[in-house]
Amino acid sequence: MPPIRFGTSGWRGILAEDFTFARARIVTAAIARYVNESGLAGRGVVVGYDTRFLSEAFAREAAAGLAASGLPVYLCIRDTPTPALAAEILHRGAAGGLNVTASHNPPEYNGIKFSMASGGPALPEVTAAIEAEANRLLKLPAPAPPAPAGPPAAQITPTDPYPPYAARVLGLLDLACLRRARLKVVVDPLYGTGRGYLDTLCREAGCEVSVIHDYRDPLFGGGTPEPSAENLTELARAVRERGAHLGLATDGDADRFGLLDADGTFLEPNYLLGLLLDYLAGIRGWGGGVARSVATTHLVDAAAHRRGVPVYETPVGFKYIGDLLTQGKILLGGEESAGLTVRGHVPEKDGILACLLAAELVAASGGRSLTALLQDLYREVGTVLCRRINFPLSPAGEGRLKAVLADPPTTLGGRRVLEVNRLDGTKLLLEDGSWVLLRPSGTELMVRLYVEAPSRERLEALEAAGRELLDGR
Repeated sequence: MPPIRFGTSGWRGILAEDFTFARARIVTAAIARYVNESGLAGRGVVVGYDTRFLSEAFAREAAAGLAASGLPVYLCIRDTPTPALAAEILHRGAAGGLNVTASHNPPEYNGIKFSMASGGPALPEVTAAIEAEANRLLKLPAPAPPAPAGPPAAQITPTDPYPPYAARVLGLLDLACLRRARLKVVVDPLYGTGRGYLDTLCREAGCEVSVIHDYRDPLFGGGTPEPSAENLTELARAVRERGAHLGLATDGDADRFGLLDADGTFLEPNYLLGLLLDYLAGIRGWGGGVARSVATTHLVDAAAHRRGVPVYETPVGFKYIGDLLTQGKILLGGEESAGLTVRGHVPEKDGILACLLAAELVAASGGRSLTALLQDLYREVGTVLCRRINFPLSPAGEGRLKAVLADPPTTLGGRRVLEVNRLDGTKLLLEDGSWVLLRPSGTELMVRLYVEAPSRERLEALEAAGRELLDGR
């Protein structure tokens, strides 16, 4: 069996092949040891899970294992959004949280995430310790479960994270503005944990709400629970048919978002980050910096410059952004992969909050579309267009990639390379403000190619130049 590896968002694997009850118990035991050695054991651990096949059974096993290690456990009473679990950690002052989820991955996957006492994703030094202990246990012929410190059932308390989470989210919104607007929205939780959360909170905010895919389906309708343009065609049709202002979607564990305008047009998550920063810093008057990953749009930087907001650039992985939020340095943090949080909230990405803030943007503008608001921002700061391509590599292509990363070109797409940023991958910053980022996958023979440019023509030219760089033609 392969070793247990924690990626940017926990340990994930294919059900019954890599992600098994035996291996999940080992990961739980490693987390229990970390918590017991952290000095916070008495504060307990929140356990949550998503809508995947057997997720609640894995969560019950994890709860029993943590309790057997002497830890108080707060077990969520139903499948729970990742941001709601983060809020429950803060609400209870817990030592951390264990979440059985594979987020937006295909239905054959499941996983385990560990969150810290801050409510944010575990930092690399924490996951490295958990990973090392799990792989130590994995090598033992028959790892013995820890001896119970008391009756485990007595240490497991059922908990409903919705009320404190809802209060936290509603407290961040301009409810008066939203309720005046009486927006019509269609919500698509993609069969995931957002059902009963996003739709209910939209109603609380005064929206007229209709919902699709609001029941549990471990196969996610035959697709993946990722709120991409390709996966939101049914939502787009429903938005148009029902005359809605917006289509709002969340992924399998509701930490990512997807947005559709009234005509069904998909808004790239990158663009919402720029719009929201401009709105929160400008119209709402919020103070603080903004954090974005190295792969995220520089529209954030342009909006930040307009509003006099400092920018923090991080490696990919929301844990780095969450850490800056915990330190009180930022008013907004976001990633191009549809992750977002704001000041006063949990240091974890929250697709539900992102959807509600998008609705507030539309409400505050008198019902104008997000596309129109983006064009307004472009007129103030300049056009910024972006694209991400997952580029499969052959063994020969992998060799070319290594050569490019070791010795990047000095020109690309007819423009000079002014700077090479190696914070995470290799990012080539060009003289016209455009850029290209190459990030090899840590698990597949693939590279992620990110391109950003001030015009459609430059975007196409840069993508072509990036592909040529990788395939040698």
